[in-house]
Amino acid sequence: MNTLFCTLAQSGWPEPMPTGTLFHYLVISAAMFVIGLIGFVTRRNLIIMFLCTELMFQAAGLSLIAFSRFHLNHTGETFVIFVLTVAAAEAALALALVVLLFRRKESLDAERWAELRG
Repeated sequence: MNTLFCTLAQSGWPEPMPTGTLFHYLVISAAMFVIGLIGFVTRRNLIIMFLCTELMFQAAGLSLIAFSRFHLNHTGETFVIFVLTVAAAEAALALALVVLLFRRKESLDAERWAELRG
């Protein structure tokens, strides 16, 4: 097994990602991020805002993985693991907060919660 890995590593495998392919991944990532940002700013439903935040997290993860593959190192993939961990913790807290807020006001409209500002 070890000789197979050494043989593949010496033969230049994996091939570096072409710049054009990296560009495509970054365009998709930017589009996902912009869609998430527009959805977060324009919508007032707390669940939609939460989903748009998750879409922005995934866009950032996609760009990290694309750059990691382009440069043939694993640091971007390691950061994606941390981003996914933070996103999971944020999802748990946000959903718990949404359930609590819905029980108090019977609405998920963010405008109705503006009175919480101190």
